[in-house]
Amino acid sequence: MPNYRLLVEFDGTDFHGWQYQPDQRTVQGELEQAASIFFHQAIRLHPAGRTDSGVHARGMVANFKTDQLADCERLKKALNGISDRDVIIHEVAIVDDDFHSRWTATAREYCYRIAKTRTAINRNFTYYVKDELDLIAMNRAAQCLPGSHNFRGFSLAIAKEKHYLCRVYFARWNEYGDEIHFTIKANRFLHGMVRILVGSCIQVGKGLMSIKRFEDVLHHQNNRKAGFKAPAHGLCLEKVYYD
Repeated sequence: MPNYRLLVEFDGTDFHGWQYQPDQRTVQGELEQAASIFFHQAIRLHPAGRTDSGVHARGMVANFKTDQLADCERLKKALNGISDRDVIIHEVAIVDDDFHSRWTATAREYCYRIAKTRTAINRNFTYYVKDELDLIAMNRAAQCLPGSHNFRGFSLAIAKEKHYLCRVYFARWNEYGDEIHFTIKANRFLHGMVRILVGSCIQVGKGLMSIKRFEDVLHHQNNRKAGFKAPAHGLCLEKVYYD
C-alpha cells in the first residue's frame, strides 16, 4: 500500500486552520477532497502538526496511504489543479510504510514576523507593532528558552495534553529592514506556545515585562503572568525535520 508524503505551502488567511471541520474551509478538508477526487475514494491526511486559523505554512508535511499506485508528478499536478490557489503542493513522494508526518518528525521550525511600519501588501503575514521594541532585551528573554523545559506557562491547557515538556533547539530575534523575526525550533510545540512566547517577548521589548518575570513564567509554569497571545497571521510553519 503506497504511502504518499506531501510538502505543502498555504496561506492561512481564508482557512479555519488545518484540521477538518464540518461546514468550515480547512487545509485538511481542501486537500482531502482533492485527493479523494483523484483516487475516487476517501483519503485521510495525517499532518506534521495542526495549525490554528490564520496561521500560514511554507513547509507543512502530510502523508496518506491508499491501495492505488500513482505517478507522483501527475498526482502533484492534479492536486494543485483541483485545490484553490492559496494551497500548493510542492513535492509528492512515495516513502517507507512506517513514515508518519507527525510521529516520525524530530523537530519543527516556526517564524513569527513583526512589521515596524504599517504595510498593505504584507498585512496578512506580519503583525504591526507601532511601539519601539528593545531587541536586545527580547533576545535576552529568548536565550533562556533553549533546552528541555516545561512550557505550561507559555501555552494553553487542553484536556488531552499528556505533558508540557518541550526541547527547544534555538530561539532568536533578528531584524530585517522594516521587520523583526522570531525564529524557534523545537521537537514539539504546545497549543498557542509560539504566539504566547511572541506576545511575552513583545511585552519585554516594550518594557512592560521584566526578563526575570519572563524566566519565572518558564520555571514556575504560571501562565497568568505570561504576555498576550500574538495574532495568528504573523506566524508561519517554516520546516519540519526528519531523520
